[in-house]
Formats: sequence, C-alpha cells, structure tokens
Amino acid sequence: MSRWVLAGGGTAGHVNPLLAVADALTATGDEVLVLGTAEGLEARLVPQRGYELLVIPRLPFPRRPNRAALRFPRAVVGSIGLTRRYLRARGIDGVIGFGGYAAAPAYLAARRSRVPFAIHEQNAKPGLANRLGARLTRAVGVTFAGTPLPHAEVTGMPLRREIADLDRTARRAEARAELGLDADAPVLLVTGGSLGAERLNRTAVASAEAVLAAGWQVLHLAGERTEVQDPGLPGYRMLPYADRMDLVLSAADLAVSRAGASTVSELAALGLPAVYVPYAVGNGEQRFNAAGVVEAGGAILVPDAEFTPETFARVVLPLLADRDRIARMAAAAGGNGVRDGAERMARLARSVLPAGSRVGFRA
Repeated sequence: MSRWVLAGGGTAGHVNPLLAVADALTATGDEVLVLGTAEGLEARLVPQRGYELLVIPRLPFPRRPNRAALRFPRAVVGSIGLTRRYLRARGIDGVIGFGGYAAAPAYLAARRSRVPFAIHEQNAKPGLANRLGARLTRAVGVTFAGTPLPHAEVTGMPLRREIADLDRTARRAEARAELGLDADAPVLLVTGGSLGAERLNRTAVASAEAVLAAGWQVLHLAGERTEVQDPGLPGYRMLPYADRMDLVLSAADLAVSRAGASTVSELAALGLPAVYVPYAVGNGEQRFNAAGVVEAGGAILVPDAEFTPETFARVVLPLLADRDRIARMAAAAGGNGVRDGAERMARLARSVLPAGSRVGFRA
C-alpha cells in the first residue's frame, strides 16, 4: 500500500480526472489525499467523494508587473513550504499532479523533498504548471498524442467510472424515458458545457425546425446562464444542465459540442460522433483536443465564428440524413477513445516508486 497526494484543481477539467485516478488508486488499496485550494471546485467535489482536502493558498501566475507580481515569489515559497510539511506529516510516498494552482507548488515541494511524482496533462496544449513539472519527472501522462511535453506517454483521459463503464446501447431506452424523449427517433445532443455556449445555443435554436423536420429530436443542454429561449417545439428538449451525463450520452446519436478535453475524451471513449465547435478564446487548446478524432474520421470540426445557421444547414443537416456515415463516424470515434485512462495513469504513477518500498518523506 502506498500513500499519495494528488494535486490540482480550480476547474472540473482538473478535478474530475484527479478524482478518477484517486478512485483507481484506492480500488487497489492505496491511500489518497488531495492538495488544492479553498476557492476551486475541488473544495466541494473532493470532500463529496470522500477524500481529505489539504489546502494551500490560491496563487494565480501574474501576467503583468504589479504588486501581485512582486508578492508572488514569496507566496510561492510559502506554498512550497506548506506542501512539504504536508508531505512530511502524512508520510507521503508519491505525488501526482493534474495542473491548476496547486500543481506547481506540489511538484517543487516533491522535488525538494525527494518524493517521486508524476503528472497528467489533460489538454493537447499543456498549461504552465505541467510544462514545469514535465521537466522534473519522467512519468508524464497525456490525454492526446502529440502533446508537446518531454517524456509524454499517452494514457488517455482518466474518466469517471459511470462514463468509463457505460454501455450506451443497453441504457438507451432508460435514458430516453428518463429525459422525456421518444424511444425511437434519433437524438441530436447540443451542449456547450455547464455555463453554455451562446453561439451554439443560438444556432441550435435557429435550426430547430429543420432538425425536427429531418426526423430527429434534440436534447439541448443550454447552460445555466444562457439568454436563448426554449423554442417550445415537440421533440425539442431544452435543459439548463444535466446531473446524469451518463443518461444524456446514452440517449444521444450525434453531438454538437465544444471541444474541451473531457468532452472529447468521453465522447470518443463511448463511440459518440460529434460536430465540434472549439471555444475560440484562450490558448486554442480545444481545436487541438479534437484534432485526433477529427483526423480519424470520428468527428467534424467547425470554427466558432463559422457556426451559423447557414453552416448548420450545410454541414449538420446532411449528416442527419446519412445514418451510414454516422455509423462510420461512431466506429472511428470509438477506435480513437480510451476507457481505462484512470488505471493507465495509476500504473504510470506507481512506476516512479521504488520497487517493494514505501518512500515516505526525506528531509
């Protein structure tokens, strides 16, 4: 048995794979604690899953010279020191980082304390913390092939068990009944994430009648902050969000979606074809996240600025009429997906531990 600290958080993109790996480690008898902040999503999700959260201050990397930038080096030193004390007090054998505010202090504390560590990078374009961490360890798990990190090994995305173990075909009838959908008509899923994506939302609503006329029904997760109105058409089911994504994904035959790393990984693992509309803000990682499954033929990519009702009519509507093509895309998506990413990452992390020994803390 080994004792681990898993470091990361801030967003669901960091927290969910962290929890999936935590579950994979504890399933075989290891112990897990989580290092995060009091402000991130981990403050709620980690205790809910039954893991203890060790808290360090939230330290955003300063992007321009100001007072926060002047205070940053001292604050980082303090976070590293606090993390080292956690490692010592809890007799930690290994650390796994997932990016986010807690990851960089964890990597540096582990390095200083001679505690072995591994990292997992969710996105095709890595963040600052994992670019640092990958230079300090040889155990680097990545979701997507071609991620530009040294020592990168493709483990896939660590998925929640309810997704990794999902049999979509077996659950389809139950899922459609639970969601108020017809049991027989195919389902187009439209989703832009928990907060929604206004361009996707507006285009989907504007195209609603055409989709229904094609014999499809729509399950539209519009997000909690959307400004679009439910068209109120029979066969068009609009929800702000869904707590049971296993049911949503079981009900769907095709998705129109943003291309976050978790979304791309889950849809590919389940063999659900998609039209991806990458989020156009940030460092552009969503376009790269979708590149592999698009190249494999399991998805189509449409730039955000081009996703208009006219493009929908040109790209999506012909696809709805071609069930054979959708079936080929589903097979290609499934061939590009990974269901056991959590177990693969757990094995990679264990590879840094000395054989047959507990490392513990070394001053």
